[in-house]
Amino acid sequence: MADPTAITVQTIKGPFEAIGVNGADYTYAAGTVTDGDTFVCTGREVLLCNNVNVAAKKITIVSVDDETNRAENITDYSIGASEFAVFGVGLTNSKGWKSTTGKIRITVEHADVKVAVLRLPAGFP
Repeated sequence: MADPTAITVQTIKGPFEAIGVNGADYTYAAGTVTDGDTFVCTGREVLLCNNVNVAAKKITIVSVDDETNRAENITDYSIGASEFAVFGVGLTNSKGWKSTTGKIRITVEHADVKVAVLRLPAGFP
């Protein structure tokens, strides 16, 4: 098994930043089926998923055992055809989700599940 693919985290503009043409846009990337994807977690991220397939597809978010050896993956979460899903509060920086390397790992069933990670700007929780 190869290393997971690093997802490029996109930082949301702050409330007083100038926003030019396309300055608030964000992009999705195809999720990686076999080896998964990771992103560095600061606790200010949300994971957005978009299934562009004509059939439901699944995503798994891998947990890491916490200090009491509890682990609970989000396994085979089904995203319907042309639907969106968002994951954030409760997984971004909590023990049990962020690995010892500071990363969250996800795996998708099909590359038609697109992923984006948005991060609140510095100074926000």
